Amino acid sequence: MSRSRRLVHAAVGGVVALSCTVLTAPAQAAPEADEAVGTVRLVTEKRVTVDYPWAGASGFQYRPGTTSVTTVDYPDATPPDHAGPDDLASGTDVVNTRDGQTVTQRHRSTGVTATVTIPSGQAYRAAAGWSVLTMDGTGALHVLRTVEGTLTVDTPVTGFPAGARPVLYRTGGSVGRLAIVYVLDGKTSVGLVDLADGAFRTYVTSDEATPQLAFNDRWLVADWKAIRVDAEPGTEPTALTRTVAQPEAVVGDQLLLGNPTFVQGGTEAALTARSLITGASSTVLTSSFGGIDPTLDGGALATAGPSSLDWNIHRITLTDSGGLTTTKVARVPAAATGVQGLAVAGGELFLNGATPGASLRYSGFQLDADGRPTGAQTPRSPALSGTTCLPGDAACPQLEALGDGRVGYLWTDSAGQESVLNVGLDTSTILSEPTDGDSGGRLAGGTGRYVLYNGSSGKQWLVDFPRAATGGETTLTRDRTAAAVWGQTLWTPGSTQGSVSGRNLKTGTTTTLATGAPCIPTDIQAVNTWLYWTCGGTAGVYDRATNRKITVPADHGPARLADGFLLRENRTTHELLLTDFHTGTATTRTLVKLPATDQNTGGSNGRWAVDRFGGHVAYLNGTYGEVSIVASGVPTSPLAQMEAQVYSPSVIGRSMPWSPVWQLNKPSTWTLTLTKASGTVVRTLTGASTGAAVRPAWDGTTDTGAGAGSGPFTWRLTAHPGDGRGPDLTLSGTMTLG
Repeated sequence: MSRSRRLVHAAVGGVVALSCTVLTAPAQAAPEADEAVGTVRLVTEKRVTVDYPWAGASGFQYRPGTTSVTTVDYPDATPPDHAGPDDLASGTDVVNTRDGQTVTQRHRSTGVTATVTIPSGQAYRAAAGWSVLTMDGTGALHVLRTVEGTLTVDTPVTGFPAGARPVLYRTGGSVGRLAIVYVLDGKTSVGLVDLADGAFRTYVTSDEATPQLAFNDRWLVADWKAIRVDAEPGTEPTALTRTVAQPEAVVGDQLLLGNPTFVQGGTEAALTARSLITGASSTVLTSSFGGIDPTLDGGALATAGPSSLDWNIHRITLTDSGGLTTTKVARVPAAATGVQGLAVAGGELFLNGATPGASLRYSGFQLDADGRPTGAQTPRSPALSGTTCLPGDAACPQLEALGDGRVGYLWTDSAGQESVLNVGLDTSTILSEPTDGDSGGRLAGGTGRYVLYNGSSGKQWLVDFPRAATGGETTLTRDRTAAAVWGQTLWTPGSTQGSVSGRNLKTGTTTTLATGAPCIPTDIQAVNTWLYWTCGGTAGVYDRATNRKITVPADHGPARLADGFLLRENRTTHELLLTDFHTGTATTRTLVKLPATDQNTGGSNGRWAVDRFGGHVAYLNGTYGEVSIVASGVPTSPLAQMEAQVYSPSVIGRSMPWSPVWQLNKPSTWTLTLTKASGTVVRTLTGASTGAAVRPAWDGTTDTGAGAGSGPFTWRLTAHPGDGRGPDLTLSGTMTLG
């Protein structure tokens, strides 16, 4: 896949690049740009592996991947009445920090400190709680601890086999013991040193060079053999049934198994527990891997979650009855990923990027009426393959948010053949319509079910993605001209200078308007009652509601029409200019100052996008993966229906509900009532629009759950504008069941 990093003036998203030099309405840039109302960061969904530099009784430290260490404190941690080296059990909250031959010990919840000085000739090997393990020049091991905070007491380790070579030192769920893996006479063995008196005992002889092991104050598990720590000398360990998962920790009498090397397709790795007494197994955490470790107080920490969007560290502790309980204790932040495309419509920001890993996906961020993000990143498409970009593309992929919760975008295969694709209502569906081998084209706009495609062949395609469709269908092919689609009307240049014709895509009727343009428009855009036209050196907006003709600037291009205003970017000053014409007079101000560096991503020109169904503006702010949102400050038009797909089925049910779609011009909350011919209301449904589309589903039951029966019904939809501007919208109709 080839992606150009250079931004040029290209025809993207219904905007035709023009050489514009004549200023017809002077720009009046404000001295300062608007403040962003919110910022979102696109992150990868790939779950990151974490490690724990320290984990104790009052909190823990974790490090995702190669990033810095984060410290987490448990809110309910209670400091002990006494903590110090004379009480080894209080070492479950001790952090050891080594600097050369000095180990500084700090009890986190009480603040008690101690300093262990490693004698000359000894080398640091490991530390657990208040105890430090060292080795001298002869290979002998020592346990060092302090008295009264500063005087180091040296306790030689006894029982360690002569000639044995330690190969691994391991802490576990204990501050009273430390594990040593050693090799003697070609065999690998595992034992524990008692940190109270320095006594070492071998428990398991392994068949593996580096046996997996886990232990606490009750059990040692190594090489799939388990033995009680207090077992009589000479007791043989019990062999355990091996699994693809590995021993991670022992909590009480439960062995935690996780991080499997293989799972069947369609399943997720899980953290399970196996009783070392009964052998019974249970699931502790689903979707858990990549960060499981014992804690010094005998518990464990484990990562779990469906994706990095909800990837958390859980604390696993022992219950009074000997079972296990889990508590979510930290949210692991996901890593930022690059934004390959952005669009905003109906109060939702869509970002395209490599979120599932190597694959691309559209992700959504809900925005409130003021443009502030109100929720977390949500997947809005399946994982997608990349598209081949044309040289110099300003935006790749080309995309258009359609205002009904979906995104239309242009996909090019490796042979250069293009298709118009549609995603957004779920994470499994991709609707596609090939362009019969056309290539090198551009999306020219779209709303709701319709997407316009301009092919390099000189043909223009209107692709329809209707309700419940399994693919797209081309409803119209014509010679390529300036064109715009809004709702169910296609706007194209008329037969006379300055005229624009609107064709109803359902009825075929046409309406012709005299815009006052001194030419045949080279670009047309439509939003609500506004029609934008340009001839290159001049531009204007025609208000169909009042028949007003408004002159707007044409000095910077390309332009993007929204509800009552126009957006353009000055590529010299990097200002995003907003021209407000909703009152009938055009005034221009600087909305935001964009980063100076070109970025080959996004909607209208690669760096910004505007919500035609609400008025918010989104732009790349220069930080990797980040997009900021700013409100336009222009009042929106009253709530109105743009298009509807209402039908009258003969039979409906839970598996085949009545699912009409009303495409509105901005987000709303809605109420739908179903009334029988007798006047009895049998069902009331409520909800919020998907983007600006109302998508209810009625399964034929009443509010009590009974069947509504057959016969004629009257439906009544009342939609309340989500931004509170303007009156409610009421629509009604009839349908007959049975």
